[in-house]
Parts: sequence; structure tokens; C-alpha cells
Amino acid sequence: MGEVAADGERKESLVFAINGERFELSESDIDPSITLLEFLRSRTPFKSVKLGCGEGGCGACIVLLSKYDPVLDQVKDSTVSSCLTLVCSLNGCSITTAEGVGNSKDGFHPIQERFVGFHASQCGFCTPGMCVSVFSALVNAEKSNRSEPRPGFSKLTVTEAEKAIAGNLCRCTGYRPIADACKSFAADVDMEDLGYNSFWKKGESHEEKMSRLPAYNRNSSNLKFPEFLKKEIKAGANLASKGYHWYSPSSIEKLQSILQKNEADDGTSTKIVVGNTGAGYYKELEQYDNYIDLKHIPELSIIVKDQTGIEIGAAVTISKAIEVLKQESVGDFPLESKTVFKKIADHMEKIASGFVRNSGSVGGNLMMAQRKQFPSDIATILLPVDAIVNIMIGQKLEKLTLEEFLGRPPLDSRAILLSIKIPSWELTKDISSETDTKFLFETYRAASRPLGNALPYLNAAFLAEVSFCRNSTGATLNTCRLSFGAYASKHPIRASNVEEFLIGKVLSVGLLYEAIKLLETTVIPKDGISHSAYKSSLAVGFLFEFLSPLVDTPDQISGGLCNGDNSSMLRDYNSKIEDNNDKLNGTKFPTLLSSSKQNIQSGNDYPPVGQPVTKVGAAIQASGEAVFVDDIPAPGNCLYGAFVYSTEPLARVKSITFTSRSPPVGFNALISVKDIPGKNLGCTSIFGEEPLYADEFAQFAGDRIAFVVADTQKHADLAANLAVIDYDKDNLNPPILSVEEAVKRGSFFEVPPFLSPKQVGDFSKGMAEADRQILSAEIKLGSQYYFYMETQTALAMPDEDNSMVVYTSTQCPQIAHETIAQCLGLPANNIRVITRRLGGGFGGKSLRAVTAATACAVAAYKLQRPVRMYVNRKTDMIMAGGRHPMKITYSVGFKESGKITALKLDILIDAGVFPDVSIILPGAIVGSLKKYDWGALNFDLKLCKTNRPSRSAMRAPGEVQASFIAEAIIEHVASTLSVEVDTVRSINLHTYNSLGFFYKSAAGEPLEYTLPAIWDQLATSSSFHQRTEMIQEFNRSNKWRKRGISRVPVMQEMSVRPTPAKVSILSDGSIVVEVGGVDMGQGLWTKVKQVAAYGLGLIKPGGTEELLEKVRVIQSDTLSLIQGGFTGGSTTSESSCEAVRLCCNVLLERLTSLKEKSMEQTGTLEWETLILQAYQISVNLSANSLFIPDSTSMQYLNYGAAVEVNLLTGETTILRSDIIYDCGQSLNPAVDLGQIEGAYVQGIGFFMFEEYPTNSNGLVTANGTWSYKIPTLDTIPKQFNVEILNSGHHQKRVLSSKASGEPPLTLAVSVHCATRAAIVEARRQLGSWNGVDDPNSTAFQLEVPAVMPVVKERCGLDSVEKFLQWTMGTK
Repeated sequence: MGEVAADGERKESLVFAINGERFELSESDIDPSITLLEFLRSRTPFKSVKLGCGEGGCGACIVLLSKYDPVLDQVKDSTVSSCLTLVCSLNGCSITTAEGVGNSKDGFHPIQERFVGFHASQCGFCTPGMCVSVFSALVNAEKSNRSEPRPGFSKLTVTEAEKAIAGNLCRCTGYRPIADACKSFAADVDMEDLGYNSFWKKGESHEEKMSRLPAYNRNSSNLKFPEFLKKEIKAGANLASKGYHWYSPSSIEKLQSILQKNEADDGTSTKIVVGNTGAGYYKELEQYDNYIDLKHIPELSIIVKDQTGIEIGAAVTISKAIEVLKQESVGDFPLESKTVFKKIADHMEKIASGFVRNSGSVGGNLMMAQRKQFPSDIATILLPVDAIVNIMIGQKLEKLTLEEFLGRPPLDSRAILLSIKIPSWELTKDISSETDTKFLFETYRAASRPLGNALPYLNAAFLAEVSFCRNSTGATLNTCRLSFGAYASKHPIRASNVEEFLIGKVLSVGLLYEAIKLLETTVIPKDGISHSAYKSSLAVGFLFEFLSPLVDTPDQISGGLCNGDNSSMLRDYNSKIEDNNDKLNGTKFPTLLSSSKQNIQSGNDYPPVGQPVTKVGAAIQASGEAVFVDDIPAPGNCLYGAFVYSTEPLARVKSITFTSRSPPVGFNALISVKDIPGKNLGCTSIFGEEPLYADEFAQFAGDRIAFVVADTQKHADLAANLAVIDYDKDNLNPPILSVEEAVKRGSFFEVPPFLSPKQVGDFSKGMAEADRQILSAEIKLGSQYYFYMETQTALAMPDEDNSMVVYTSTQCPQIAHETIAQCLGLPANNIRVITRRLGGGFGGKSLRAVTAATACAVAAYKLQRPVRMYVNRKTDMIMAGGRHPMKITYSVGFKESGKITALKLDILIDAGVFPDVSIILPGAIVGSLKKYDWGALNFDLKLCKTNRPSRSAMRAPGEVQASFIAEAIIEHVASTLSVEVDTVRSINLHTYNSLGFFYKSAAGEPLEYTLPAIWDQLATSSSFHQRTEMIQEFNRSNKWRKRGISRVPVMQEMSVRPTPAKVSILSDGSIVVEVGGVDMGQGLWTKVKQVAAYGLGLIKPGGTEELLEKVRVIQSDTLSLIQGGFTGGSTTSESSCEAVRLCCNVLLERLTSLKEKSMEQTGTLEWETLILQAYQISVNLSANSLFIPDSTSMQYLNYGAAVEVNLLTGETTILRSDIIYDCGQSLNPAVDLGQIEGAYVQGIGFFMFEEYPTNSNGLVTANGTWSYKIPTLDTIPKQFNVEILNSGHHQKRVLSSKASGEPPLTLAVSVHCATRAAIVEARRQLGSWNGVDDPNSTAFQLEVPAVMPVVKERCGLDSVEKFLQWTMGTK
């Protein structure tokens, strides 16, 4: 490193602060490739930063990064993804994690307290990142020069509060309570708009509400930048360590000399760094020799403004560029320039998410577009404004247009982008001219999420100068620049042939049509790209949207685009453009979410049961102090593992080698099937067995072949990536990769008779009674990934006497225990499995998690060292299996009235290669299908064994698919009869008699059948019929947006399983509870705690609530509490509660005689005194129980939704959802509300967003946050109303309660049905443009998920062309 010493800046250590604590690292102590996330989690006690994706796509790892500027004496605070930020780039910076925002020792911050009170944390894995996001928004709002807010509020606005968390993912809550917690700080919030919380009751005044909220002191958000850091040299670090170099040059000359030196050292690799956000997209599978940080070169970080434009240094962050462009849009530039700057800034706000924009640079984004064909928005929107780039290659400086820069062959690592210039624009006005000229600039983007954090399907930007002749109609394009990008071309392009065609011509409908036909031959995605026709269609839609307000017949073109006013085009042009944008971008909500209503009745029969007690541990979840498996400090000598998996669906495994000749860095061992001491078992249960590792054959793409063990998780993951498997496919049958192939080859799993559902009624008779029939119609359903925020993880530690302790994140500790014992060939009492909490489960942590725990245990046993694993998101997605895909064929008979008389279903279920829990699917599907009275229900369900990953239980397994199947059939019948779908639904709802015919004994008493009442109540409370009429009127008056509404019933059979519990009272009167159920965010511990307080509090009148704070529920330990079973099926909370109640009854019985004696002697009863006396006379104060249920219970619920569809892009907006849910008597209405909303939003994901595709080998290709899109805050219902119905007493149920975890997920089918209704309207309109009244316009299948390309395709990819042809024909 002597060469750098000449700079006079050689800094051999790195100094920064974390939560105010000083950290100084010497160069020998640091690896330049280490991220802040790795450093925090492995070398500090701060574990609140979580690894959710490693891509900057989820927000679980967010920290607040503060930098001091000594010149301005100011601190800049911004959120960044710690999973992408390199530690070496942090010299002189201060980092704040969730623990630094607030914690249990120093006191929680009001943000954390409000998250608790608004019930905004469920599993808690994402909560610390959410809290840091809000904290950053508060800190920055307080720096603004806005007027002073009301006491108790911040300077934050509601919109800013919502946007602060728009990039954070949450899989549990459905986001609404999180948004409410954030908005409670906003100066402009209406307290009435804030949802259900534990601070105030309905009807209390504004003042009372304010007094109950945890007080917010604005000074608490004045972060103190550590004084010791202000004294540090602000130059970047220049470090050399273990053969790697980190350079932070302070000038372009120094950068040139470093690049020259590296070029001379042939064979060394160099990485240019600013924010390192590109590593989130282009995964790095190896380490570089040299890292060069450009942030300290002034020329690359400055912004120069003069009358010729704005020049932005290449190292300027996207956030800073947005800020500057917004400032200048109100500055001294000409109006045309201000328009350009503002539109560019607005568009850039949709790139990635705030915490990525805060560190990602403008130059880095453009270099990825140039070198790697990254689908950049910045490149597209800068192309039509004639942006100039300055680059340096070696010693040579060059100035190029952006178009020339992008068109060059990919530049090598010697080329450095220095700056980008956006020129100033101004119209030259000729006063004597007969024309008026307008300047137009618009940008466009179609992506699965409105607010960003999603790559676009297509982006575009158009610039034009238009002349309007004063004495005649019509507009002429003088200048026209059209750029299109992100559609799988090498880089954004200018549609120069279309530009040339348009320039100088008067715009007309015919000209627009010709231009669009020409554009279709220009924007052509390359072969093999998904949704290619859709992307071409988007280009047409965007150009139409831009030019249609200029055509001289706006009244004909306008419907839903313009206001239709046919007066002077020039005078109304701006309003048309604005109206155009409003109409196309959907209803303009001032905020993301409007006010939502939660109508909830708390129960007082069994206090504190039935009350909205806040979730156990929510505060420490918000501060990041809650310990998840991967947060357990690594034991000494600990090793780390990663799976090596097959990429072939069926092949012999001959050998495994590594691509590098020497073993990978940190490599310790490769564990495979031959290292298993006992039985090759990855999972065993009543459902069947699954091997831990492939023996001779890999049976599917994603099959576990081996387990790499290394000294760090990063090295284990890198080694697994370097593994090369040698396959042999000779003399093997081809793999079975479809259900059709499985049928051909007779490849099925048997369903045992006791799990096989029974047929209902006489199908032949029902068909004979029918007036009409639909025969052999088909539906296909795909899979869904769990997307728990915490991936599969485990820690196995060898213990004394040949035993093993395993910490694992699983829903089935008992199954993990049994599997590990058999796999290690040890007695079960040598194994101990401990599970405290899960970062989300949804069924994916049931049997799938057992293999991770077992793999760690086998490696730990062989190596006699602790072994842990945290599976990376890509591997997790490839191996998870997910929801069961299906192919459904149905025949249905029905009367002219819409009453269905018979239904026959043939369902082929893709179960994958091992049984897992698939044998429960037939029963679950049929149970959920029976929600309608089909007259007769006949079915043949086959579980197909294929060479794909084993499908596992995923929240509402089988039931959510059945819900869709039922509604698709109802929709098909309605469209065949040309009657309203809602009429067909209503006529096929069960009567109490038909309910008994379909559900037998599970139907319960007549009073328990609440569905008809709920159905009618929903129509009233949601104004269903009035809104239906309003939607019809809206659709008549809008050509390019359509709306639909749908109301759907759901009924679900639930079953309660045997569950154990243990309650112990300690000598000081505190209470410890253990249950078989695992808390994965569903509030199981909270409900258990309430029931324990109720059960023991019966010892004296009014004693139940005071015991609540004395109860602690502790982690699941398979040697402490046996027969724990599994947590799933929505009923584990209630069965755990009943088991606890049984324990409490035993303890009360033991204490009764002592209580009576005490009352006789003193007349009073103190709990602590009673327990002390019981200890003195040796009363057994620990009780175990195993609750065994005697009957099943049922669920009734239903719901409605309204959806809006943009016909030019296919984007859907859920305007409103209304849910009424029968919870019996809720054990905790706050917890149940969270379950209802969270499940519903997860269902929206399945039906509308989440594509889980594979390649031709069955290997999952959507393997991260870039390609797999779960719902976000900007895609949930704008108005989200939930009513929890308290339907009275049900003696056979646990304290009269009903489950809430899974059934609400199936309700989300209504969003899909409402989308279909909107598409029907679009297709009718398209038919009228085609001049045909097509009765088949309503007969179509809408795929699941109904992603934007699918919706647009169903609405008509050529709708613009058809409309223009129709317009020309009617002129």
C-alpha cells in the first residue's frame, strides 16, 4: 500500500459511531467487502437490523446514517440499507439502529410505543426497520422551515409519514395499523382517521385522544451527532488488508493514478463504489482485489447550476438529485426548464425506495444501464431532454450525448462517469407569428407498485413543442422527442422514425393512428421476454395519452382522459393535460390510504379475555431487542452452513467439486448423505417421510445435495455458489414436470380413507334437473411463495453426553425433535429443540423448517462444533415449494334462475416429489367449496407426484384455491345467463337445511348460521347496491378507466387439535406458562397470557386483570413440554388457551382450601400472600394438561370490494374493501383484527401480484425482491373497513371464540372478482368499437395472479388502435 502513501492521506483505521458508541477498526481488522449489516450482526450487540433479502428490497435492515458537514456545520441524516452499505465507506459517519432510537433500558421512543398501541407489530421481524424509517422522517421533518405544529405533533405530513414506510415490506399486518402509527405524528392528521388502538375508546374527544397517546417531544428527534466524530479527519479511508485495497481518492488526478496502477497489476479486479446499491441487483459471487470509493472526489459530488442547465456529479445520490431538481423547479430557470426538472424529479421518486435512493448514485444507475443493460428509469427520462455526459477513460476526458453514451459497447472498469448535464429549455417566442407555441414534457412508467420499489415493465419520456394556429383548429408538432426503455432492449431508445413522421404535421385522429402503427414496429421487445406484446401495447398507450389532448376532437377522444371541453385548445391545454393525468392515474387520493373503519366489540364476560390487550413483546420487537434464532450470539468455534442444491429435475449425482482449484475461502467441510449417522431423514411426520439429502438421484430442481460448512455465513454461501455438480442422466425416464404427465404415467400419492372427503348428493339427478349446462371448462392455478421476512434458520450445538441442543425457527418443534433423533441415530431424550419466536411462518416453517434444523444438527454432530445457518432469500425461494398449483376441470348444471343443481370437479393437484402435508388438501378443498349450495357436489381429486419441490401448507392451504374455484364457476354461470353475478351468488347461498346436508354435524345450531344475516348486513354497511349504480355511471362516462365491485361469501370448516400446556406459579406470585403452540406473530402468547390471568384470577372477585402483568409465556422446549404437535390451521391459539385454562382449573382446585382458610382468618385475600403460604405447606403449584377437543367448529364470513382498472396500463387500484367477519366471541379483538387484515392482504398478493415462475427444469426463477412482488402500502385497499361480529355464545368452542388466522385470506378473491367485473365493462366497450355486440365478451378466464399484463391483455392489447379506428369511422 506504500503507493498510496504519496497521497499524504494514508488513513490506516476506520472510525465511526453506532448508537453514539465509538468504533475504531484497524486495516488488518476489516475486510473491504463486509457490509454494515454483517458487521452489526457479527461484531456488535445491535441485532435489530435483520437480513430480509440482501438486495435493498425489503427495509428490514434499515439504519439511519448521519454525516457531519464541517463547512456548513450541519448534519445530514438519511436511511440506508445496511445490507448494501460497505463498512469501509463509513469513515466519520454515525449510525443509529432501532436500539438507538429507543430501548427497554433507556426508555422506548414514542414511535415504538405507538407501534405497540396501534397493534402494528405481529411477528416483529420488520418492525425495527419500520421504526427507523419513521424516526428518519421525523428527524428530517424537524429540520424543515415549516410552521410550528400543534403541541404533541411533529412537522411531518400524513403523506410523508406514509411514504416513509412505502419501501418497507411486511407480510403479517396488512400495513394499515403501521400506517396509522406513523400518521399519528403528522401535523395535518385527523385523529378520527386513525384506526383501532389501545390508547383511546370510540367517541372520545380530540383532547382526550391526545392525552392518551405516548407524548412526542420534538426535541427527542434532534439526533445528537457524536462530538468525537466531528474532530475526525473527514477524508475517506485508504486501507490495505489481506491483499485487498480500499481507496478513497480525493481528486480526479489521484483516481487516475490508482486506475493506472491497477491496470498495470494485470489480473486484479476493481470495483468502483459510491453507494454499492448495484450489488443488490447484480449479486457478487466473489471478492474484488481493489475497491475505489468515489464519494470523496469533489468534482463527482458537486452540482453546478447556470443558465445553460444543471450539471450533476456522477456520485451525487438520486435523493440529492431529486431535492435539487425540485428546488430549481421553483427557481430562476425558464418555465420550460422548471417543467423538465419537476417531472424528472417526480419520476425519480419512483425509482427503488427512499433508503436505496439515499445511497445509490445517479452515475451508478447510468453506468449499470450502459454496461449491463440495467432497465434504468433515469436513462429513459434524460434521453429526450438532450442530456450530456462527461466520462473519463484512462487520462482522456470525453463529452457525449446520453444517446451516444448508451449506444457505445459496454465500457470497461477504467471508464469513469464524471457528471451528467440536464440542459435548460426555453421556447423562442415570435410575437409577430400567427401561432402560439407550447412546450410539453411528460414521463411515464408502468410497474407493479405505484410508488416504486419495482422495476418498470416499460418507461417512457416525451418532449414536444406544439404550435396552435390562432385562426384555425389543430396543433402542429414542431419538435418531438420520444424515448422508451426497460422493455428488454439493450438500452433506452429514441423512436426517431415516429418523431420524423410526426414533426411538422397537424395532429388528427388519423395521424395519431398512423403514428401508433409505426410505433408498434419500433418498440419490439426481444424474443423470449415475458409479456412482450403487453410492453408494446404500453408504448402505444403512453403515446396516445401524451398526444390525444392535442387532437382537434377532444370530446370524442377524451372519455376518462380529458375533460371533454371543446372550446379553445390553447386556453384549455394545461387543464386537459392535468385532467388527463388525474383520470389516468386513478382517483387522486391526497394520501395513500383514506380513513378506514374498524367496528369491533370487545367482550367482558371473561376479563381480560376479549379485551384488546397489546401483543406480548411488541415493544422489544419495535426496539429490535426481541431475540430471533439468528440473533442468538454465536457460540465460540461456531461454523456456518449453506445448502448445495440440484439445478436438474431428475439426474444421478456423480460428484461435487468447486470451480476454484483451491478450496473456497473459509471452507471447512462438505456434508452429504454419507455423513448421516442414522437414517437419511429431512422430515418425518404422520404424512410421510422426506430424505435430508439426495442419495443417488436428485429428484427435483432445488433438491438438497449437500451442505457446505465454512467459517462465516457469507463464506458458506459463496462456497455453495462455487459448487459444481456432475450429473448423469443416462437410462433415466424423463422427469414428470406437469400434472398432465403425472396422470399419463400414473404418478400419484394415496389419500388415506379417513382423510378423503365424501361426495354430496346425486350428480346425475342434479344435471337432469338443470335447464342449462357448462361442460368440461378448465381453470389453472399457480403457486405462491410464503415470503416470511425471516428465512429458514437454525443453530445446533453439541452438548454433553452425546446430546444436541437445536434452536430453530419452526412451527413444529416436536416434528423437528423426532426427525433429528432418527437422523442422528440417538434416543429422543438426547435431543432438545427450542423455539422462541418466528419471523413469520404461514405454513412455510412447518415441515420445510425441519430440514434446516436437521442439516445443522448432522453437521454439528459430525464436526463436534456448533453449526448455524441462515438460508439466503434466493435459496429459500428455490427450495420452499410454496402453495399447491392445480388444474381444475368442471361441469355444472343450473336453472334459468341461476340456481345451480349439480357440480362435478376433476382437480389435479401438483404435490411435488414428497408427500409433505399434501394429503390434507382434498379435505380442505372440498370443505371450502361447500360454501355454496351446489345441489349435488361430485369430485375426483388426484394428488400428483411430480419432479418439483414438495408443496407444503401455505396459509389457508386448498381453501384459498377452492374459494377461487367456487367464484370462477359462479361467474361463468352468470355470464352464460347474462345476469348479475351477485344475483347468482345470492340465490346459491345455503339455507340452514342445505347447510346440514353439505356439512352434516359441523353445521351447528340454526342460530349459529350467521352467513345470511352477514350477507344482508354487508350490503347495507358497504352501500353495496348504491355503489353498484355509481360504478355503472362511472363506467358509462369513462373510456379509459373502468371499475368493478364484488361481494363474496366465505365459509370454512375448522378443526381444533390436541394441545398441551403447563402453568407454574413461582414463590413471589409470578406465573410461567408453556404451551405447545408457537408464536409466529399471530398473537398466540398474548391470548394465552390473557386466559392464564383469567383462569387464575377467578380465585377472588375482580382478581383477573391484576394478574395479567404477572404472567410470562416462555419459549417452546421439547424436553420440557412434550406432545407439542404443530402450530397451524388457525386454531392453535384457541386450543393452547383451553389447555392453559385446564391447568388453571387444577391449580385453583389445589388452592381453594387454603384460600377459604385465609378468608376466615383475615377476611381479605392477597395473591402474593396466598402463594407464599401455599409454598410453605408444599402445595404443588405446577400443573400440566393436554387439551383434547370433542368436536369441530365452523366459520362464517363475507366481504365486498371495489376495484379500478386503468385500461392503458392494466394497473388495478383497490379503492375500498369492506369485511364483516364472525369471530364468535373474540379472545382478543386487536389480535384478530390484525389477523383478518394481514391474511386478506396476503390473499391480495396471491390473486393480484405474486408470480412464482420456474424455468423448463422446474427451477424457480423469481428468486428475490426484484422479481417477486408481495403487496406494499401503496397496493392495499385505499379504504379498508373491517367489522368483527361478536356472534354470541358457542358452548363447544374455547370461551365461545372462533379462529381468524386463515379464513380471511380467502376473502381476497373478491378483489379478483371485482377486477374481472371491471374488465367485462372494458370488453363490452371494445366490442362496441369493433361494431359487434359480442355475448362472449363476458366469457373469459382471468388468470391468477391478475398482474398488470394479464389485466391489460383481457381488456384488449389493441384497445387504443380499435378506438382510433372507431373514431375515424364515426367522423
